[in-house]
Amino acid sequence: MSTPVTERLGAGRLIETSAQPATTTTSTHELKTADGARVNGILRVVPGATTVAVLMHPRQDFSHHVLLPELLSRGYAVWTQNTRTGLNDLTLLHEQALLDMAAGHEFLRGRGFDRVVSVGHSGGAALAAYYIEQASLPAGQRFTHTPGGKAVPLGAATMAVPDALMLLAPHPGQGELLRRMIDPSVADEQDPFSVIASLDPYSTDNGFRPPPTSAQYAPEFVDAYRRAQHRRIERIDAVALGRIEQARAARERYAEGSDPRDRRAALAAGVIVVHRTDADLRGVDLSLDPNDRPYGSLFGSRPDLTNYGIVGFGRLTTPDAWLSTWSANHSRAGLLRCAPGVTVPTLLVEFTGDQACFPADAKAIAAAIASDDVTHIQAAGRHFGAALREGEPTGAALAGHAMADWLDSHR
Repeated sequence: MSTPVTERLGAGRLIETSAQPATTTTSTHELKTADGARVNGILRVVPGATTVAVLMHPRQDFSHHVLLPELLSRGYAVWTQNTRTGLNDLTLLHEQALLDMAAGHEFLRGRGFDRVVSVGHSGGAALAAYYIEQASLPAGQRFTHTPGGKAVPLGAATMAVPDALMLLAPHPGQGELLRRMIDPSVADEQDPFSVIASLDPYSTDNGFRPPPTSAQYAPEFVDAYRRAQHRRIERIDAVALGRIEQARAARERYAEGSDPRDRRAALAAGVIVVHRTDADLRGVDLSLDPNDRPYGSLFGSRPDLTNYGIVGFGRLTTPDAWLSTWSANHSRAGLLRCAPGVTVPTLLVEFTGDQACFPADAKAIAAAIASDDVTHIQAAGRHFGAALREGEPTGAALAGHAMADWLDSHR
């Protein structure tokens, strides 16, 4: 007896990349950061390339990003790099990621390219803006510690400022994104199935409708829901700050004495588990911040199901990583916070069917960038570069052509 086939919940979310030019030369490189960490990157060069595009994300592998063939085919080299934490954001500190990015920029300057252009896709946008903000400051004015208090030597690093910035589907940053997606109806942080019924986003009593029918949430519910999202983030912040303080106090006790239990406690800040983080109301109520997006979230067509699964943002982090990356109240890697520090020529490509960067976001980001050379355009596509509809060009292809045209015009 055969097992019935069901559609994968995340089907269609990602697309296959096009073939890169046959003339591409590929090399891998291990770099050392200013604080002694090791990071890896891949450099792809086509004959005659004098400009290199830098693709980096704080917690995703961009080694085979959909923009690679688009930029290479137009004569641009491409550098893709991971942070020191790779695909694991358990210990991701954005301030350390800046040191990783600095190592990549220094390496590329040494390769003799005429221009180094930072490309920020999705969460890579806030990382790139944060890097440019800090790199543009005198060394003595850069941050010296993470939000959780861990020392980070940004002032001792060589942080080359890129010549330009290109943003693709830039969501507002990991912390603000999570605040929009976290489910505030969790009644007990230890119980992933606990629900406050009046805040349940996937209850038909509150306006939810199963696909393909758009949900219809009342304005009063939306307001209460978003206030509750803020409160849940604040509660998790308090846990993170409390654990960091406990570890700090243990370090001080150990410094004054020699009790091994204090030394163990100093290292035992633990991890924070966050349940149900696929619950942005806009994923299922298409009337909220409308654009051309389909029903569903970044993780697939059924957020009412994936919200209870293992996928999602910020699900498992250390207290330090929570504050640096996932807390909208403490993370400095917010795109709107960093945009006033971006003074290089900037292109922003907004996907018309995006499920994380909505029209108001794109307008606010473009307006906040301090550069006097900002271009904001739209391309038909979804957040990860898929086509809006079958048979249409992919968003990645459209965005890649727009980026190459913009780079050509800024030679």
